[in-house]
Amino acid sequence: MGSTSYEKKNLLRLRCSVQNYDWGLKGHDSRVARLSAHNSGSEIRPDTPYAEFWMGTHQSGPSFVVHTPRGSNGVSVVKSDNDDVGVSLKSWISDNPNVLGDKVLDKWGCDLPFLFKVLSVAKALSIQAHPNKELARVLHKARPDVYKDGNHKPEMALAITEFEALCGFISLEELKGVLCDVPEIVELVGSAYANQILHIDEQVGEEKVKSVLRSIFTELMSASKEMITEVLSNIISRLKMESQVRQLTDKELLVLRLEKQYPADIGVISAFFFNYVKLNPGEALYLGADEPHAYVSGECIECMATSDNVVRAGLTPKHRDVQTLCSMLTYKQGFPEILQGVPLNSYVTRYLPPFDEFEVDRCILPPGASTVFPAVSGPSIFLVIAGEGIMHEGSFEGDVVTEGDVLLAPANTEISITSESELQLYRAGVNDRFFQAS
Repeated sequence: MGSTSYEKKNLLRLRCSVQNYDWGLKGHDSRVARLSAHNSGSEIRPDTPYAEFWMGTHQSGPSFVVHTPRGSNGVSVVKSDNDDVGVSLKSWISDNPNVLGDKVLDKWGCDLPFLFKVLSVAKALSIQAHPNKELARVLHKARPDVYKDGNHKPEMALAITEFEALCGFISLEELKGVLCDVPEIVELVGSAYANQILHIDEQVGEEKVKSVLRSIFTELMSASKEMITEVLSNIISRLKMESQVRQLTDKELLVLRLEKQYPADIGVISAFFFNYVKLNPGEALYLGADEPHAYVSGECIECMATSDNVVRAGLTPKHRDVQTLCSMLTYKQGFPEILQGVPLNSYVTRYLPPFDEFEVDRCILPPGASTVFPAVSGPSIFLVIAGEGIMHEGSFEGDVVTEGDVLLAPANTEISITSESELQLYRAGVNDRFFQAS
C-alpha cells in the first residue's frame, strides 16, 4: 500500500503490538503471529508463544500510525522523530481529537474508549475478573505496578475458531450436584460450608444464596497449598480410575486437561464451580465487571474498554490476589448469554454487548462482492484477517487491503469494501446504542 494513496485521506494505517504471554499458541500455529508478521514485517519465531495482538492506545501495547493524512478536513499531521516507528496512535489522537467525534470526546475524553484484540489461546488463562470503575481506581492507586490503570474492563470474545471458556457460576442445583459428585471438594472446604449449599433453597432469596456461595468459594480459593495438592491428586486419581468404567463428563475431561497445564493449582478445582462454555465460530460471549472467567483454548476476536486490569486467583504463575477476587465478584449464577449477532446485510453481522464503549462487526465477503460501512459518529478500527480487497473512503480512490492490515477510520467516515478473494474482516467501534441514547 503506497503512502501517496493516504495523502488526501483520513484513513490511518496502524502498526500494532503483540503480547508473548506463556499461554499463547507458538510460531506459525498462532493467528496472532501471522497477523503480526503481515502487519509489521516481523519474523515469526517457531518456539515463541504469540498470545495477543493489540489494536488501540493502551500504554501496555500501543499502536503506531504508519501513514498520516495531509490535513484534509482540518486534520493536522503529526511528525514522528523516528519515521521507522511512527507516532503513537494515542499521541496522534491527542493532537487530532476531532477524529473521535464530539459525542465520544465529551464522554471519554481524548482517547479511544475501546481496545481491540486477537487472541490465540493454547492453554488456559488465569481464573480472573476485571474490577468495576470504583474498585479499579482504588487498586490502581494502591498497586500501580500490578493494576495498570483506573478504568473498568467489560469485554466480549467473538470466536474465530471453536473457542472454550469458563464463565460465571453454575446454578445452585448444579452446584449441589457437584458437591455430591466431587466429595473431595467437601473434604477441602469442610462439611459445614458444603451443608450450607446442600440445604439452602432458592426460596430464601438471591442475596442469601449469593452470600452462601461467596463463603464456600472464598474458603475453596483460600485453601492451603498442601491441601490443594492432596485433594487435587485424589480427584485426578479417581477420575482416571472411573474413566475405565464410564464416560467422563465434559467438565471432568476439562479438569484433567487443566491439571496437566497447572499441576497442584486451586484453579483446576474451581473449574467445577463455573459454566463450561463452547463457542462456535461467529458466536460471542460478553463479560461485565466483577464476573469470573478463564479462556481455555481457541482463537477469538476480543474487544473491551481501554484497560488492562486483571485480578487473578488461579491457573497462573502470575500475581494472585485471592481476597480481592473473592470479595469483588457478583456471584450471579446461571449460564451466560451467547450472542449470535444481528445481520446488518448479507455479509456483515453486528455484535452489541450491553456496554457503551464498543461493538464489533464481522464481515465475510465472497470474491467480487462489495459492502458499505455507513458513516458513524465515532471512530472505527478495521482488521483484515484473511483475503484481499479494495477499501474506499467515501469517493476517494481505493487502497488494497490484505491479511494483517489494520486501519483507523475517523468519525463520520463512510467505508466501502470490495473483495478480490474471500475477505474476512472485523470492525470495532463505539456501541451504536450509545449514539442512539445520547
